[in-house]
Amino acid sequence: MDLGQMDGLFAQTLTGDYDDESPWNAVRALHGIGSREVFNRAVQWCSSDNPLKRARGADVLAQLGSTSENPGNKFPEESFSIVSSLLKQEKDPLSLLSAVHALGHIGNTRAVPSLIEYGLHPSADVRFAVACALGNFGNDPRAADTLIALMQDVNEDVRDWATFGLGVQGDLDSGQIRDALFDRLTDPDRNVRGESLLSLAKRQDQRALPALIAELNQPEISDRAFEAAETFLGDSFEGSDRNPTGYVVAIKQRFTL
Repeated sequence: MDLGQMDGLFAQTLTGDYDDESPWNAVRALHGIGSREVFNRAVQWCSSDNPLKRARGADVLAQLGSTSENPGNKFPEESFSIVSSLLKQEKDPLSLLSAVHALGHIGNTRAVPSLIEYGLHPSADVRFAVACALGNFGNDPRAADTLIALMQDVNEDVRDWATFGLGVQGDLDSGQIRDALFDRLTDPDRNVRGESLLSLAKRQDQRALPALIAELNQPEISDRAFEAAETFLGDSFEGSDRNPTGYVVAIKQRFTL
């Protein structure tokens, strides 16, 4: 790889606003290169005095070398060590949320206790990052209590991703988890309600059926409602009846409602 190309891509990651497409295109390009040179530069940036550089260093390490064919991190242990160290000493919210997201992507379960520590952070963006990251550990019992707490967050995006992480990505099942998911059926945000519907359908919790039928009777039906109906009914449901009315009839017959 040409050194000038790498320099240009790293410089591009610092342009515009943090969430702009151009800097993220550069981050993804660096992921694709995935070389030791890219790794070393990202490590240097993780100790920079510039919080945006620290954030971008973590962003690059998060999925370094990851491709559709090989989604794993090319330097998993080293990346985990660097980002974990960054997280422990980071105070800037932007760098902090990048480190949290990165640990979720790297996927080392040793990150879970550190991620839990930030579940009550005053920044909604950081709490959102925690919800996303812990969702990658949705089957780890240590993550459950924090995700349940985040499902009650004042921010709808945090609630949405916490519900998705625990209920859809994860397969943990208990009375406490089901009750937390059931509470989200009346959430003011439709996306959260959809995640809770599908989550309860996965666990065959029939308390969700009245809410599901009500959703299937709406003029505009969410994709999650269709997924929840199919999950409740299983593989035996006839394809010709895969429409809102057919789902409702089948649900009422199957569960004698």
